[in-house]
Amino acid sequence: QAQFEESGGGLVQPGGPLRLSCKVSGSRLSIHTMGWYRQAPGKARELVGTITSGRRRNYADSVKGRFTISGDFTQDIVFLQMNSLQSQDTAVYYCYAKSAWGDYWGQGTQVTVSS
Repeated sequence: QAQFEESGGGLVQPGGPLRLSCKVSGSRLSIHTMGWYRQAPGKARELVGTITSGRRRNYADSVKGRFTISGDFTQDIVFLQMNSLQSQDTAVYYCYAKSAWGDYWGQGTQVTVSS
């Protein structure tokens, strides 16, 4: 079983930055991929981006060039640096981790982009 500590969500003005953090803990998880998904009201959950233990990154087209994922797999911590935020980025952001045993999800943190 995995436990998540997500932080960094909140209200930000359009064009501003925000940084999300997520620490995953649990015994013998052997996580090899971490990342973020998001879900806006009335929409399906969608990929934001992921990073593997081999440092391979994958981003949704909508965030490429604006968002950056980084991670520390020795501590199972993942970060999402979001720049040039737009109203369309408003959503609940979910931390995600994948191991050989399955997929794990955080409880989510709200990001609201509004003036």
